[in-house]
Amino acid sequence: MELPEIITRLPEAELPFPPTTVKTSVLQSEQGQLVFFQILKDVALPAHSHKAQWGTVLEGQVEVTIGGETRVHGPGSCYYIPAGVVHSARIPAGAKVMDFFEEPDRYRLK
Repeated sequence: MELPEIITRLPEAELPFPPTTVKTSVLQSEQGQLVFFQILKDVALPAHSHKAQWGTVLEGQVEVTIGGETRVHGPGSCYYIPAGVVHSARIPAGAKVMDFFEEPDRYRLK
C-alpha cells in the first residue's frame, strides 16, 4: 500500500537514521505527534523510554518488546507503551507503521 499524498506531503521527522532507511510523515499538535513510518531497510531500535506511545501496523510486521514482553504485530494490530516503560523494536524493510506520541515534540521536524 502506498501512503496517499495527503500523508506524504506532511513534514518529515529528524531521525537518527538516514532517509534511505526510514521515511516519515509527521502531523503535530499541542497534544502530541502522529508519525507515519515507512521502513525502507531493516531497523533495530535499542531499548529506550519516553512518554506514552500508541501504534498500529499498517503493513508488514513489527516485533516490539515492551517492559520485557516481546510480541509480533501484523497489519491492523495495535500496541500501547505507557510513559516511562522501557521498550525496543525490530522492524523489517517494507513495514509501514503509524505511531502517536504523547509528546508534541517527540521528533524535531526537518
